[in-house]
Amino acid sequence: MKTQHFDLIIRNATIIDGTRAPRYTGDIGVRDGIIAGIGRLEGAGADIEIDASGLVAAPGFIDSHTHDDRLLLSDRDVTPKLSQGVTTVVTGNCGISLAHSPVPDGAPTPPLDLLDTEGGWFRFQSFRAYRETLEAQPAAINAACLVGHTTFRVATMDRLDRVATASEIAKMREMAHESLASGAIGISTGTAYPPAACASTEEIIEVCSPLREFGGLYVTHMRNEDDDIIDSMEETFRIGRELASEVVISHHKCVGTHNHGRSPETLALITKTMGKQAVALDCYPYIASSTVLRYDRLEQSSKVIITWSKPHPEFSGVDLDDVAKRLNMSRADAVEAIKPAGAIYFMLDEQDVQRILKFDDTMIGSDGLPHDAKPHPRLWGTFPRVLGHYSRDLKLFPLETAVYKMTGLTAAKFGLENRGVLKNGAHADITLFNAGTVIDAADFEDSTRPAIGIETVIVGGTTVWRDGKATGARPGRVLMRAQM
Repeated sequence: MKTQHFDLIIRNATIIDGTRAPRYTGDIGVRDGIIAGIGRLEGAGADIEIDASGLVAAPGFIDSHTHDDRLLLSDRDVTPKLSQGVTTVVTGNCGISLAHSPVPDGAPTPPLDLLDTEGGWFRFQSFRAYRETLEAQPAAINAACLVGHTTFRVATMDRLDRVATASEIAKMREMAHESLASGAIGISTGTAYPPAACASTEEIIEVCSPLREFGGLYVTHMRNEDDDIIDSMEETFRIGRELASEVVISHHKCVGTHNHGRSPETLALITKTMGKQAVALDCYPYIASSTVLRYDRLEQSSKVIITWSKPHPEFSGVDLDDVAKRLNMSRADAVEAIKPAGAIYFMLDEQDVQRILKFDDTMIGSDGLPHDAKPHPRLWGTFPRVLGHYSRDLKLFPLETAVYKMTGLTAAKFGLENRGVLKNGAHADITLFNAGTVIDAADFEDSTRPAIGIETVIVGGTTVWRDGKATGARPGRVLMRAQM
């Protein structure tokens, strides 16, 4: 009998396969970037062998909500994600994408400046152009890309404080069609932000109508996540029904102290709606959010930390109260004085965060902002925090469930075929971690410390992270959505 030979064998691993099945001990054989053997592979040989004794082998983590459109090109090791075991990122969220971006005359219109405050990266006037650049300059990890409705608006409209005209909607619809035809997995909206807040429900449905033809996703930072959250959810579900599209509610949360404790109400509505149409959701494991600096968030937050300021970069990482004192201004005046800027807002309730995390269908997304001078620690710590703090330490759910929420569930919801699971025929995206020590190290004081316990990360059968650093290999691909 001919001895099996692989390019790579991972031996003696505790295998958690991304399906919520119980863990087991075994080996994983990889050939041509694909898992070609799993279980007991005694007697098999390989060009490279990794002894994973004492480690968990899981599918590479899939970050369901990122703003890594630019990071994939400007830091092709994608270090904040690679260091926490992420092998695939979903980009273009909250209505913001580099693809179909306008070429700005000056500073980009917020919130597009979350990707680039200067505007030099806004040079991709089609999704195809962006995709082809990613393919020509691959990153260490994979990307599945959304395209943003806010980006369409900024590229098309002379004024953003109104509903789009019929001709403007037609132009945006053409952009949407080109993007989906060129490989975008869906369209995102960010109607919570001023550039898209003026868009009517009907505008969104019309612009996103090509989703019907391509079977793409409708992914949304909803219009409201605080007092009017239920109305906003109903709008979201209506858009999904009109488009015959699966809806993904981004970073689900209940914002502001007077909305704390409302997660049972929102999750009950999601459960009820799931019985009628396709709905998905993700969240991040923190009680603080992060986005552009906005005055309307101040009263909803117990604390605000500035992450970046274009006119006052010295205030990055400084509490807004201290900024106001140093400028001898009120908080409101200080906000105006340091904009454009970004901020971290402490405005969520821990019990709501835990309920949403524990909800069976909740995926894990970091929502990290990689270009902030002082980013939210979720950029570097989301996945190890779920594994270590919430699963191991708080026992919110078993480790198998934690892995499922960041692998198999996400791949299924986003239509990423043969990703997110460890099985024969699946792509060999694999993360090896120490279940006893894995934890986030980034915090609000030092937000860019790499996580602990992520030992080895493999993308497409190639080792991209080992011994606490990137290997320099860049086998990442642009992933398409399978026809569902």
